[in-house]
Amino acid sequence: MSDSRSDTAQETTPSPAHPRFAEALTELGLTVEVRSFPEATRTAAEAAAAVGCDLAQIVKSLIFAVDGQPVLVLMDGSSRVDVERVRTELGATEVGRADAALVRETTGYAIGGVPPFGHRTRTRVLADRGLLAHDTVWAAAGTPHAVFPLDPASLIEYAQGRIVDVRERTA
Repeated sequence: MSDSRSDTAQETTPSPAHPRFAEALTELGLTVEVRSFPEATRTAAEAAAAVGCDLAQIVKSLIFAVDGQPVLVLMDGSSRVDVERVRTELGATEVGRADAALVRETTGYAIGGVPPFGHRTRTRVLADRGLLAHDTVWAAAGTPHAVFPLDPASLIEYAQGRIVDVRERTA
């Protein structure tokens, strides 16, 4: 048995992914290495520290209320979503962050563990183009302690996302 915490977590946790997400992986015919950590990976910074990757390689799965309908935005961990750009992209009137209840109702997961696909309800998905700058990105596997790696183009495809530019511009 290895002395590494991540190796130990993998050996002692037979299925670190949330059951709904594990089912989605099976339905998609997708095999990924789900890694579980004893420390939380709830925020992008926590996930990057646990995995040992750049903050921008973490995928944030964020639910927004767009004209009363939930929309999933996939954004890299080092960037923020520009709600005005989302509004323009979707031709919407009102755009705001969803509250915890809407996130759970829509996805079936709690904030901090929302994966990019395998949700309770099918929603529109916008994926920021910046994700494609990486060979591998890491996303939540349905719990605040589990993540998985995948190339960004495949991740966006499995999420049925549309590639857009909705990142907040820096001055």
